[in-house]
Amino acid sequence: MNNNSLTASVQPIILEDSIVSTGFLADISVFVLANGHVFFSRDENNQLVKVHNEGIILCAAFDEDRLVTGGDDGCVVLTNMNGVCETIVTETSKWIDAVAIREGAIAWSAGHCISARSIKGETRSLSLNSSSRGLKFFPKGYRLAIAHYNGATLWFPNASSPELLRWNGSHLDITISPDARFVITSMQENTLHGWRLTDNKNMRMAGYPSKTRSFSWSHDGKWLATSGADACIIWPFIAKDGPMGQTPRECGLRPEIPVTCVAFHPSAPVVAIGYEDGMVILTRLSDASEILVRHPSKAAKIGRINAINWNKQGSRLCFGAENGEGGTLTLPSAS
Repeated sequence: MNNNSLTASVQPIILEDSIVSTGFLADISVFVLANGHVFFSRDENNQLVKVHNEGIILCAAFDEDRLVTGGDDGCVVLTNMNGVCETIVTETSKWIDAVAIREGAIAWSAGHCISARSIKGETRSLSLNSSSRGLKFFPKGYRLAIAHYNGATLWFPNASSPELLRWNGSHLDITISPDARFVITSMQENTLHGWRLTDNKNMRMAGYPSKTRSFSWSHDGKWLATSGADACIIWPFIAKDGPMGQTPRECGLRPEIPVTCVAFHPSAPVVAIGYEDGMVILTRLSDASEILVRHPSKAAKIGRINAINWNKQGSRLCFGAENGEGGTLTLPSAS
């Protein structure tokens, strides 16, 4: 680590419970807490909203101006940038395992059932052979990618026949390249698995000492940053075969301190990296130079970084930890 630091540009917060997710609604940094609350960081007008009255929030996803959350109360809740929330559905006697949102469309997973609600409010459901914890909309079109046991399913909710991508094992989280050429899942076996959608060719990315629970694409889709090691592992997707036969890059190496969260800048070759001990840095892909954003936590209960996210313009970064500590970085202006 060099002497460059942005710690003075961070507005820190300390919240009352674990931060499950964080992101931006418009340019408001938002922190989702396990205890059912959502915290809006508005300078002098901070707002804490109870969005799940009876349950713990298990998953969350951000759109530009709305947040969708799912909990062990079976509720799927939409919250807008003003803190006004609406319960979309309550799944009786089920947990909400995953949620997704894009341009007004919403999807959620409850048990073996995947449900999707279109912009027009029409809801369709798909029954799987196992539960799903990985759910993502494609970058364009009304289509979902779903991770589950023994593979992934691609589903147009308005069509009757989903497409199954087979690979034995338990698939956890899922992501789609910005150009929609590749679908990648993390697995129970400390590996990543992928498919090239032009011909459904399988891709295997192994060598992780622990599970990958966070991944992020560069804005041009040429690189995939991942957690699961004591460095940020970045796979190249420049060639037509993606990472096959290629060596990944490593950045932000801290021996025996696992990387827990990663987030590529929306327009620059820069990755934000969060660690097990609460530290956050920025690293540049071209030369691996690093800038400190947050020192390791000094709290009695040290919290891993659970969530990290950029705003749309790439001018602000928010992050949240397991112990309720978090913050928002505002990058200094070029002038």
